[in-house]
Amino acid sequence: MEETPPSLLALTPYLLSRVGKTARGRIAERLTAREMRLWHMAVLAALADFGPHAQRDLAARLRIDPSDVVKVLDELAAAGRVERARDPADRRRVTVTITAAGRTALSELTADTSAVQEEVLAPLDEGERAVLHSLLRRIFAHLHEGT
Repeated sequence: MEETPPSLLALTPYLLSRVGKTARGRIAERLTAREMRLWHMAVLAALADFGPHAQRDLAARLRIDPSDVVKVLDELAAAGRVERARDPADRRRVTVTITAAGRTALSELTADTSAVQEEVLAPLDEGERAVLHSLLRRIFAHLHEGT
């Protein structure tokens, strides 16, 4: 087994990157087994949490290029997980809504992701997990939400 250089182990961004890469890879494996990707889960979660969205608003909320959102929505719609409809007040606007099948898929993806969380965080007790989560939420807010 290769030993990681101690100078890298002393760098928190390095550790975050490596742990994140491992966790993301494990999540991707589980999602791929369901013929889904992380962006599918993100779109379904946004629709479940915040309700129907215009396609362009969904792209902005998730910070995804609008053309990429269209591709993800095409795949989700083909699987019956979302529905798209023209806004009667503005025919240029397309509103996206999660379906019952989409909610079921999101529930399955959430369970898969929770299982990965258990694997990754196995060395930590519940209190340590809560502290880690709280600290990561603060860092996330600082970097992504401008707070």
